[in-house]
Amino acid sequence: MGTLRRVPEPAGHVLSLHRYPVKSLAGEDVDALRIDRRGAGGDRTHALIWAGTNKRLTARQAPRMLAWRTRYETPGAELDPAEPPLPVLTSPDGRELRWDDPELPAVLEADLGWPVVLRRDTSGQQDLDDTLLVTVQSSLEAACAALDIPADLRRFRPNVHVALTADPFAEEGWEGRRLRIGDAELKLIEPCERCVIPTRDPDTQERDPRVLMWLIRERRELFGINAEVPAPGLIRAGDPVELLPR
Repeated sequence: MGTLRRVPEPAGHVLSLHRYPVKSLAGEDVDALRIDRRGAGGDRTHALIWAGTNKRLTARQAPRMLAWRTRYETPGAELDPAEPPLPVLTSPDGRELRWDDPELPAVLEADLGWPVVLRRDTSGQQDLDDTLLVTVQSSLEAACAALDIPADLRRFRPNVHVALTADPFAEEGWEGRRLRIGDAELKLIEPCERCVIPTRDPDTQERDPRVLMWLIRERRELFGINAEVPAPGLIRAGDPVELLPR
């Protein structure tokens, strides 16, 4: 009687890392991320609030937000997640303004067409609190091939993008498992239910409704998987990645 051969768990490496200093504005690629219970260090710690309400303004209401770029002047490996610096925003016409520039709210309102106030919250302002988002290259390629659009990761706004020896969309079945990245670990909690933002071209902000329609029809509106951080750590682009056994 032959012995059963164990199938290796998916493994690979980190392709890219991303943080979004201001919620719904374009973010930045980084070589490293410090992670802790809040998620990725400095991620979405700033947001625009619709003036007169307590509601965060996002690219759902104002797609033009995606044309604004944001960055920190502190490298990812050096950023303190408990006290991230103030971000620098770059307008679509190339003007740079710091978060504490008194002109910033008026400049944003003139460009976006929405009155805003600025909110800083170092605990993070993700849609799902205290998480970061992981996406997988094979899934990105499969989705974009099915839609006949460029495989532009910016549509899906992940924090950690990995290449793994796994079939496309296999990550949707990894709830409750752990992903080791270098010396750090993530706890995978649930696939990410997508909104309309992936329908927007990152460069033109033009809407392609096929993207969300396809996700609803073929993937139960899911793409990527949310993760929690059980213990603080540092992850770097190129780090080895391994899905740990159950």
